[in-house]
Amino acid sequence: MSDTTTLLEPSDTVDSQHARGASPHARPPRPIDTRADALPRPRRSHAWITAAIATFTTVLYTWNFAAVGAGNSYYAAAVKSASVSWKAWFFASLDAGSFITVDKPPVAMWVMGLSARVFGYSTWSMLLPEAIAGVASVLVLHHLVRRWRGDIAAHLAALAFAVTPVAALMFRYNNPDAILTLLGLLGAWALWKAVETGRTAPLLLAAVATGFAFNTKMLQAFLIVPAFVLTYLIAGPPKLGRRIAQLGAALVALVVASSWWAIAVWLWPASARPYIGSTSNNSIWSLVLGYNGFARIFGSTGGANGGSPGGGGNGFGGTRGLFRLFNSELGGQIAWLIPLAVAGLLAGLWLTRRAPRTDRDRAGWVLWGTWAATCAAVFSLSKGIFHAYYTVQLAPAIAALAAAGAIALWELGRRSPMLRCALPAAVFATAALDISLLRRAPSFTPWLRGTIACAVGAGAFALYVAAFARRRALVAIGGAALTLALLAGPFAYAATTIAHPETGSIVLAGPATGTGGFGGGFGGGLGGNTTSNTEVQSLVKWLQAHRGSAKYLVAAFSSQSSASIIIESGDAVITIGGFSGSDPAPTLAQFEQLVAKGEVRYILVNSGGGVGGPGGAGGGSAIASWAEQHGTAVSSTATGSSALGTLYDLSRAAT
Repeated sequence: MSDTTTLLEPSDTVDSQHARGASPHARPPRPIDTRADALPRPRRSHAWITAAIATFTTVLYTWNFAAVGAGNSYYAAAVKSASVSWKAWFFASLDAGSFITVDKPPVAMWVMGLSARVFGYSTWSMLLPEAIAGVASVLVLHHLVRRWRGDIAAHLAALAFAVTPVAALMFRYNNPDAILTLLGLLGAWALWKAVETGRTAPLLLAAVATGFAFNTKMLQAFLIVPAFVLTYLIAGPPKLGRRIAQLGAALVALVVASSWWAIAVWLWPASARPYIGSTSNNSIWSLVLGYNGFARIFGSTGGANGGSPGGGGNGFGGTRGLFRLFNSELGGQIAWLIPLAVAGLLAGLWLTRRAPRTDRDRAGWVLWGTWAATCAAVFSLSKGIFHAYYTVQLAPAIAALAAAGAIALWELGRRSPMLRCALPAAVFATAALDISLLRRAPSFTPWLRGTIACAVGAGAFALYVAAFARRRALVAIGGAALTLALLAGPFAYAATTIAHPETGSIVLAGPATGTGGFGGGFGGGLGGNTTSNTEVQSLVKWLQAHRGSAKYLVAAFSSQSSASIIIESGDAVITIGGFSGSDPAPTLAQFEQLVAKGEVRYILVNSGGGVGGPGGAGGGSAIASWAEQHGTAVSSTATGSSALGTLYDLSRAAT
């Protein structure tokens, strides 16, 4: 057992080191014990710390829920519809009449929709599954890091992940990214079990979890697949031929788990299902391979996709390039611990360079290092639609590498006096980045920057002295000071996000530039609620009283107009053009037929042309012009609402 391990984790034994794959430099490697009880139970103090982290995360992710409201009203409308109609639930339809789907596959809507069915639709019922996913993700990461690098690394990783600003944002929001992150971590859990045992069943479970992640956000789920494949190919216990065969079986499971829903939609008659939102041809494969696939990496493929959120990726996420993760939009979301994570990864790979092929210590560095590198590369270089909150998928890997990497850098310094400065250097670089990120909002807690600098200096000095004196108390003091210093910045951003949550489809964590204290935000963006709830309630009440036998309560242009009506009423609503008004659903001819059949009586035309988004292939302007020409305007005094636009009665056109 190394001196470092003795100093940092005195309760560990040689067996426990080999059980989690520790490096064999101190003595020759012993056979790996793959029994389920090979890893000793945590000491009571560590169990209490884990419970405290879970409690802290639960409070963090559920505090001030009500202020989030509908969050992203686009997905909130789909959740409300899923709580009303099972057909809408299965297809992730925007409205209960299943006229058009949202732009994502349904798993996240399934989870939130079931919660809304059980508890009734509300902010709490919608966001509770997201918060549960966040707490579960933190605990799964804790479990994985503990089996890999022990209790202290697990505690640090879980804390770092919990307070990452983008995690605090997404695990309290109704976008699909929270469920995507949890499913990815569950896949990693199963993958690690396969590395420990060499059995095929855990690999198949990892593939199934990844398949469900695909049915949450499509191709983004596959960013972690290279990490899974490479880790098992390198460190799986069986011989090479057996490992390849096992991975082949996992590939089959992945294809089945990923494609079954898309195949069901493809085989479903188009006339009996909703239009596939964010496509130009009503094809599920266009959504899979285009809008939610290669268009994200290589840019917009045109058609309806160009008018969907992100507009081809030119408006959000900043300029693509190697340093995109550090720019003004992404840096405060995810970048806080990247220098420590990179340095720790290099130290861990160096320490395990001569380890046996199946060494689990190195397997962990491969897993989290490949996860982080793949996500960082794709996010940094993507030409297509990209939003800052996508980086929550990267957060577990950065947290794991930073936590385990700090300990690896300490071990490196203990073994080589020339590298004793590696840990302080990595810490100073990380602290410098944190201070730089905080300076981007000059009025936001200005005292925090100096506090971080002082705490880092004191902690680094304590660890430097401890490296010579071998005093456990100094290690504890120095480690605690550095942990608090490096997590202070991200926690401040997470805290202000919770205190002042944003709404809309384009949201960021942290303060707005120039705000003071814990406050501010970057604004709602597309999909937010811009109309008072009183006006929406008044309009819905009037429409329900006057719709007659019409199937649809109203037709409206883009989800910016229809979402609040769907949330309030739970009725069938035609969203012309889908999210942004650019989808060709319906065409003018199709809309005329709906009016002639009496299925739609009222249409809400936005001021300035009727199209809520940029328009285009959907022909929204033609429908708006037709409605204005053939319909009869309803007085806003009668409906009690004017903010959403002008309401037209199409009864005259129907006859």
